[in-house]
Amino acid sequence: MSTEFLKDIRAKSEAELKTELAALRKEQFNLRMSKAMGQMNQSHLVTVVRKKIAKVKTVMQQQAIAKAKAS
Repeated sequence: MSTEFLKDIRAKSEAELKTELAALRKEQFNLRMSKAMGQMNQSHLVTVVRKKIAKVKTVMQQQAIAKAKAS
């Protein structure tokens, strides 16, 4: 699953990555709220979303570095 997610985000543009990051942060917020209210059944999802956010931010940084080197 992780490899497929990385392939998908590496193929996206900068704008698409920003929208993906915003969606993941919204999901993370919703998971935190459901955890605080005691409604969470799958607590591992918090960690999964946090790692996805880190992967998206890493790819964004890699693209920025590549763009800076190209110009």
